[in-house]
Amino acid sequence: MKTKLIKILLADDDTDDRIFFKQALGELELSAELTTVVDGEELMNYFSQNLENLPDVLFLDINMPRKNGVECLAEMKQNSKLKNVPVVMFSTSNEWDTINMLFKSGTNIYIHKPGDFAQLKQVIQHALPIAVEKTENKNPLKYILNAANGDRPS
Repeated sequence: MKTKLIKILLADDDTDDRIFFKQALGELELSAELTTVVDGEELMNYFSQNLENLPDVLFLDINMPRKNGVECLAEMKQNSKLKNVPVVMFSTSNEWDTINMLFKSGTNIYIHKPGDFAQLKQVIQHALPIAVEKTENKNPLKYILNAANGDRPS
């Protein structure tokens, strides 16, 4: 059975976090293509130039310069061609008000930014199947992945 290539778009302004993500993704046994952008303006420009070749999932940092992740999410959900792209938001915040606002705005998965490489690999490994399943099944469920152990809360 041939594994489907998963097209991943990562929007994060932190160079080290982008490198960390790429290395973690490279160690997972899956077929993936990673594209990165460094801020919200670049993300929205990327989308406008690639409407016929959208990613299977977007990993979106909340805090970015020029345009933050929340602003990008709002723009995406108002665009008929972008509104169904699964969005995995990540941040260092664990504030429930923020997380609830993100889900109400259209986030599919929320990840608290992991502090080490093994944790990052676990949350990516758990997030990708959920996000891809979302696109295929139009599943309305929302998930919070715990970066401490990669598990969903009960």
